[in-house]
Amino acid sequence: MVSAILFASFALLLIFNVPIAVALGIAGIIGMHFADVSLSQIPVMAFTASSKFSLLAIPFFVLGGNIMEKAGISEKLITFAKACVGHTRNGVAVVLVVVACFFAAISGSGPATVAALGIILIPAMVEAGYSLTYATALMSAAGAIGVIIPPSVTFVVYGCVSGASIGKLFMAGIIPGIMMGIALVLCTIICSRNNPNLKPLPKASGAERWKAFKDAFWGLMMPVIILGGIYGGIFTPTEAAAVSAVYGLFVGIFIYHRIRLQEMKDLIVNSASQTGVVMYVIIAATMFAYVITVDNLAITASDAMMAITGGNIYIFLLIVNIILLIAGCVMDAVSALYILVPILYPIAQRMGYDVTAFGIVMCVNLAIGLVTPPVGVNLFTGASISKITIKDMIGDVLPIIGSLLIVLLIVTYIPQVSMFLPNITGMK
Repeated sequence: MVSAILFASFALLLIFNVPIAVALGIAGIIGMHFADVSLSQIPVMAFTASSKFSLLAIPFFVLGGNIMEKAGISEKLITFAKACVGHTRNGVAVVLVVVACFFAAISGSGPATVAALGIILIPAMVEAGYSLTYATALMSAAGAIGVIIPPSVTFVVYGCVSGASIGKLFMAGIIPGIMMGIALVLCTIICSRNNPNLKPLPKASGAERWKAFKDAFWGLMMPVIILGGIYGGIFTPTEAAAVSAVYGLFVGIFIYHRIRLQEMKDLIVNSASQTGVVMYVIIAATMFAYVITVDNLAITASDAMMAITGGNIYIFLLIVNIILLIAGCVMDAVSALYILVPILYPIAQRMGYDVTAFGIVMCVNLAIGLVTPPVGVNLFTGASISKITIKDMIGDVLPIIGSLLIVLLIVTYIPQVSMFLPNITGMK
């Protein structure tokens, strides 16, 4: 009964266009009231939810991404990618996807990747002969790789909720992230095969490529330092986030000379604002999830799911994907993880599915949600850059979503794909 009131109040608030994070918090308070939980628990819950050591990675990764964006690393990565593959038929599209993969390893955020790269690459794709709607749709989808290629704020949140190793999640996300990039490139090749307007860039000389590589070197080294440090046992993922911020500041000030110390105040304030939004969502979602736990919904759902599927892991995973794809259409990844992990993870564990592999399945689903109407955050970001509406992009974004769904099915039903790197490196 309490869970029914909880979800009904949440749905009602969404109907009245209340922001998702606020709706979660209000619904959580309503649920706590009907569950006879003292509202004096709210401050304790807020402190407990936001004071986890692992969550310290979020503000540092946000700050590091903002610093590297301000340092102009995105422009240097684009120049290097153009010099390498820009002369091929779909070279500019390949540049977009490749740079998105690299920048994802810096920013760790889908919308941030779209915002940083879209303003440069969307006009470049239009100039190369692609339609504005397709260029925007592809940029929005490529930005979704930002929550899969490590470091990823989404993996940090999943690790905090489920207890999974964040370092292992980072390692497991590499191959699925690369597969998503390859899927986008193949989709573009197929969709543009009859486009007579494509204009490849002039082929760069060896000297031009070398110069572009030298300019982009420090940016290319950032994911190497972060991931190498984590997997080499030098620092934890949380400490790696702090290293990323310090490294980005060093590169921005002393190497690229694009950041002045006077600008640090604005960078810190902006990063704190972004972090505050994430932490508020975490606190509100924690209250919501607490009511679910008190009402024993997870146990009820587990028993019901076992009865429906007959213990068949394949049917269970299909249902999970459907639930997550729908959830990704209407809420952000952090909220979805805090609400759904306590319900779905125990069932997956009961069926013998690996906690890390299940995290990849959930995060790939929610990454696709970033480009799935009606509430695809990346679509809104891309549309605002191109001055078009999401409705204009529907025809172009559907085949792109289809290609990502193929990757999702592979990752879901062949968990060895995600677990290959953690297994061969012996990560625990």
